[in-house]
Amino acid sequence: MSKTVAEIFGIETVTAEYYKHALTHSSYTKELNLPETECYERLEFLGDAVLKLTISDVLFKMYPDSREGELSKIRGVVVSDNTLADIAKHNGLQDLIIMSKHEEKQGCRNLNSICACAFEAILGAYYLDGKFDEILKYIETTFKPYILDVEKHFEKFNAKAILQEYTQGQTKNTPEYNVIKEIGPQHKKEFEVEVRYNGEVLAVETGLSKKEAEQKCAYSACKNVLIQPAKIWGLFNGQDYCFSVNFVGGF
Repeated sequence: MSKTVAEIFGIETVTAEYYKHALTHSSYTKELNLPETECYERLEFLGDAVLKLTISDVLFKMYPDSREGELSKIRGVVVSDNTLADIAKHNGLQDLIIMSKHEEKQGCRNLNSICACAFEAILGAYYLDGKFDEILKYIETTFKPYILDVEKHFEKFNAKAILQEYTQGQTKNTPEYNVIKEIGPQHKKEFEVEVRYNGEVLAVETGLSKKEAEQKCAYSACKNVLIQPAKIWGLFNGQDYCFSVNFVGGF
């Protein structure tokens, strides 16, 4: 039996209509010819703002010596669809999403993009429901492990920037990313991407999005081809920097 929103988030719900809209995919409103405002998109917009504000506040306090650019990069990973979908699926939120029969048959319930949108919409619903303080505490507690993981393995999440800085420092040329092919049906598509440098293929990887595949390519290129281990000098947020890259683990 599926959990309720209150059980998943550990916060009491008051106005049921907010949460019904937060869990309704646009395909369902179209199927029943309902107003577009009854799907989760407006609440997702609101929840996205709540999430980014809270994570920005957490990062600002956790890293008092970090520059704006560093904080933005960490936040970008932490609030990505992959992270939000991971949290949503781990807690069974996808089971509560209301969608059209067609989308259900296509397997869209488990798409990262849809799970992430529903998660943000629930945050927006809680905000409207007068639970701002409670949802702030939830976000701080739930997302802290993800923040610490990004900090610990920053080179993994920031591989494209690292590879570009390194290659520019060598020859002034930059890596090129090309989609080789798209694999699978529309609702579960994977992208196979290659990264080239000076005409040579450095790595080929697949991902559920072009961005993910490119990041994996860059990580593999750094780990296996160019700079393991290495001292990389470059430009980071407008200042010279030097750090050791010790590529361990993987995506």
